[in-house]
Amino acid sequence: MDRAETTTIAVRAGPVALTGDLVVPGAPRGVVLFAHGSGSSRHSPRNRAVARHLTDHGLATLLVDLLTADEEDAERRTGHLRFDIMLLIERLDAALDRLRSDPATAALPVGCFGASTGAAAALGVAGRRPSDVAAVVARGGRPDLTPPELLAAVRAPTLLIVGGDDAPVIAMNRDAQRRMAIAAELRIVPGATHLFAEPGALERVAELAAGWFARHLRA
Repeated sequence: MDRAETTTIAVRAGPVALTGDLVVPGAPRGVVLFAHGSGSSRHSPRNRAVARHLTDHGLATLLVDLLTADEEDAERRTGHLRFDIMLLIERLDAALDRLRSDPATAALPVGCFGASTGAAAALGVAGRRPSDVAAVVARGGRPDLTPPELLAAVRAPTLLIVGGDDAPVIAMNRDAQRRMAIAAELRIVPGATHLFAEPGALERVAELAAGWFARHLRA
């Protein structure tokens, strides 16, 4: 595979500009937009580890900050934005527009990878733009936070990955399966907790995500 090219880009989301890291390998088969969980950013080591694995499998990736630096500072003090899922959906929607306008990714099928609350936003964008999102993977996701009408509107093949020792989130994802119009697949990683910090757990997430996107993102 040719060496991947990394570019720091600006994503215009209404009145604010967000920063993203776009990585494009040679002859990519698709591009995956990442949505991090609350209290994290595009520098999330877990998401970056998954993104590297996807790039190794021929997929472009975009990791974008969903809050500005000022918003992140305020969020650390008040916690008022971490569950503002509609705000996160709007920001991801803008990032999707950015991918559609970039010559390197404009023609590629788009997948979304969301972690924790970011998964709620990823599912929301997939529900809002069913013709633009070809696949979704959620890691330790909170689909219970996705607006019900958007969750029901998701048409992209969806993989829900949850740690085997994360019982409350397993229940949330099983409930989301029942409420989705498509047959979402639930995969449980034995012995893993919410952050998949156990040896080999995150690697298993990366393998599952790469297989899912390879199957459903076809240029």
